[in-house]
Amino acid sequence: MTPVLPRRRQLSTEQLANGVLTGDRAILGRAVTLVESSNRAHQQQAQQLIQQLLPHSGGSIRIGLSGVPGVGKSTFIENFGSNLIKLQKKVAVLAVDPTSERTGGSILGDKTRMQSLSVQPDAFVRPSPTSGTLGGVNRVTRETILLCEAAGFDVVIVETVGVGQSETTVATMVDFFLLLMLPGAGDDLQGIKRGLMEVADMIVINKSDGDNRHRAQAAKNDYTHAIRTLFPASSNWLPPVLTCSAINNEGLDDVWQQVLRHRQICCDNGSFTSHRQQQSMDWLNSTLRHRLLSDFHADESVRRKLVELRQQVSSGQISPVAASDLLIDLYHRSAP
Repeated sequence: MTPVLPRRRQLSTEQLANGVLTGDRAILGRAVTLVESSNRAHQQQAQQLIQQLLPHSGGSIRIGLSGVPGVGKSTFIENFGSNLIKLQKKVAVLAVDPTSERTGGSILGDKTRMQSLSVQPDAFVRPSPTSGTLGGVNRVTRETILLCEAAGFDVVIVETVGVGQSETTVATMVDFFLLLMLPGAGDDLQGIKRGLMEVADMIVINKSDGDNRHRAQAAKNDYTHAIRTLFPASSNWLPPVLTCSAINNEGLDDVWQQVLRHRQICCDNGSFTSHRQQQSMDWLNSTLRHRLLSDFHADESVRRKLVELRQQVSSGQISPVAASDLLIDLYHRSAP
């Protein structure tokens, strides 16, 4: 007979807050699970927790990391994070996995990543599915960053699902956006969206070892030229292009030094504070869009009418624009 395991005791908001502030990784994980929940009661408690921890947030260096599939993001983060821990830094990694459109589950959910980093006491690695959220990030990535900061983590790395048109969303959440690329710029350079290049604070060419060294140097020259055409000569920060071999732990210290140099320049010219303020405004706008859309789809009259209008749109009886106008008008009339 299979033994019945006892359910975990639900923690109060005060218990969760105290656990996070003392750096308890188990409780931090439960706090993240709480903010990820779609349960209405959980969401209410999550917001109470966020409000309580808000004064203790903001002290980390927030780094966004994106790159083409197969570029070695996990290896890069594992060795980069381990190096930072040796420098007495506490490192949190929010690794966002893509969500399957068919099952709704995390595609990489069964894959164990960053094994050596995740077991270190000064590291916290949290994989989360995108759950259909655009921008290569989870719906509550901002809240999770705040929780990690309140728990005392000095560096928070947000790994996005890969390069794409909406990947620039992560740049609205972090202080430094790092774009990881492969040697051989030709096809990659053509495939990169201009908008992504414009928000990158640094390009790092990984796997620059062995037979790839010559190709990596050629790629570095190509990306450097591309950066110079995108950024004005008067810019306070011209994104550097570096090479590294994450698997051999070569060049990662140079990456960290550039992150620190960028932070110092931003603090000196006042842009760090204004950028953090803009992050808060982006968080507000994103939350408003999500809450309004959730309330809209939760409306019973809208749900019933939406089934009917979807059939009419599919059969060409009504245009999508006219259908959306009807639904919005219906929502306004039914709103209390």
